[in-house]
Amino acid sequence: LDPRRVLACSALIAAACNAALLLPVSAELAIGLRALTGVCLAGVYPVGMKIVVGWGLKDRGLLVGLLVAGLTLGSSAPHLLAYLGASHWQLTVALASGGAVLAGVLALCAELGPHHAQGARFDVRAVKLAWQDRRIRAAYLGYLGHMWELYAMWAWIGTAVAGSYVLTMSPEAASSLSKLTVFVAIGSGAVGCVLAGAVADRIGKAELTIVAMGASAIAALLTAAFLYNSPIVVAGLVVLWGIAIIPDSAQFSALVADYAPPEQVGSLLTLQTALGFALTIATVQGAPLAAAVWGWQWVLASLALGPVLGIVAMLPLCRGAAEPTRPTVESL
Repeated sequence: LDPRRVLACSALIAAACNAALLLPVSAELAIGLRALTGVCLAGVYPVGMKIVVGWGLKDRGLLVGLLVAGLTLGSSAPHLLAYLGASHWQLTVALASGGAVLAGVLALCAELGPHHAQGARFDVRAVKLAWQDRRIRAAYLGYLGHMWELYAMWAWIGTAVAGSYVLTMSPEAASSLSKLTVFVAIGSGAVGCVLAGAVADRIGKAELTIVAMGASAIAALLTAAFLYNSPIVVAGLVVLWGIAIIPDSAQFSALVADYAPPEQVGSLLTLQTALGFALTIATVQGAPLAAAVWGWQWVLASLALGPVLGIVAMLPLCRGAAEPTRPTVESL
């Protein structure tokens, strides 16, 4: 199918499911609408990557970095809307849906690049390729280490810092400042995505992921250690963590696109994304449960485990250890 139409339809349906929360719906239906929104977003992110990688070969790190920068800004925007709208959650929901509608329209205005390859009929051997090709497998494992940390941090850092801020200010001020902190922290990562994409094409994508995951692990540990310090210190560390946590995300996908047969890029990127988001079900749901037992400091510190394991997985892909070649599904 034309990926532009898939992206546009997915964005529009997601916008409708999100906007339906403005109606008087039951709690059960609201949860169902959130699930449908997530399903539809699966037709946006990996499909967007499929479109982007069709526009280049040597500069794929930058291209996918630009896309992930957009994802990062989009993820930070609701926190800004919540900060500006205070308790008027309806405004946040409405503006977010409006943004998704605009995205769907813009997707139809895009063109497919010269390196775009139309996928053949689904072949289960493409899934086997993800495991049998050691380079794709290593990129998948590195991505899982990255995802262990990313969405748990994005989802719960606001709650953690609000609990810190409330020690020195009113609950209302702490809540407001936490929203602004999260917006700046996540949004700042978008700049890092673009810069990292440009650098990765020069020094190596695997090398860039290792540097970024190392920085992110250190930032996680520092944030955990100083979580109950002054608000200035806490906010500064969270912003630094937000900058370090996301630039590597694009490079895992770019590496998979480098190593995959052109006709299987879309399927392999989708499988990679699906595995990563499946992992976040456990980390996002488990973080507050663990915090209730051990506290947020220990939970934030434990997130550093993901990037550490990701570094180990990515070491064999450094230049000199593995050179990109294009396998074929038929060769399996």
